[in-house]
Amino acid sequence: MKRALLVILLVLIADQALKVWVKLTFAYQDSITLAGDWAYLFFIENRGMAFGLEFGGGAGKLILTLLRIAAVFAIGYGLRRMVQQGSRPLQIMSVALVFAGALGNIIDSTFYGLLFSASVNGEPAVFLPADGGYAPIFHGAVVDMFYFPLWEGRLPEWLPIWGGQHFEFFQPVFNIADAAITTGIALFILSHRRQRDQKKAAVEVDSQTELPRADAEAVTPPRPSDPI
Repeated sequence: MKRALLVILLVLIADQALKVWVKLTFAYQDSITLAGDWAYLFFIENRGMAFGLEFGGGAGKLILTLLRIAAVFAIGYGLRRMVQQGSRPLQIMSVALVFAGALGNIIDSTFYGLLFSASVNGEPAVFLPADGGYAPIFHGAVVDMFYFPLWEGRLPEWLPIWGGQHFEFFQPVFNIADAAITTGIALFILSHRRQRDQKKAAVEVDSQTELPRADAEAVTPPRPSDPI
């Protein structure tokens, strides 16, 4: 459990430190180059779900935030049970990453509207502005900044449906919390598959060692009865 708590703490510190720095340093949609023309810090805010999807206006935003909080409690409870039941370390670490990432984004959507002024083009936000934050509690936006447009161009004409259209890979802008969630889910799937393969291999070994014994018992002649 100590390792899981350490992972959660490190992810939260890194995630929140970078978000606060970007929020107070970058104007909205400002960017800096990290490497060539394929890696940037590009500041945007996500007020909805993954990939910027929104629903239901202010009420929808409130419901979404409350659902995220409920999900974090459920993940935390599951993580605690896994530790108590002695689950594999890799599985525990994967769930810890998902928990940390979800909690990191919840901090944004719950408190950032109270703590910061609105981010606008040409002017960074202010921490604890005198006239109040840009949104009430539970209505804040999640800060995103990692942008990796690895390839951009025109798709071949022969490609069905999307042929000839402009395409960019990788287009979504994300943050450390998102990366932790994605990594945690991938590790959990790999760990589960590895555990399943190991169980399958163990069953095959057991069946191979038991069959000769059954055959031997089948062909062993009966012992003669003791003489009277």
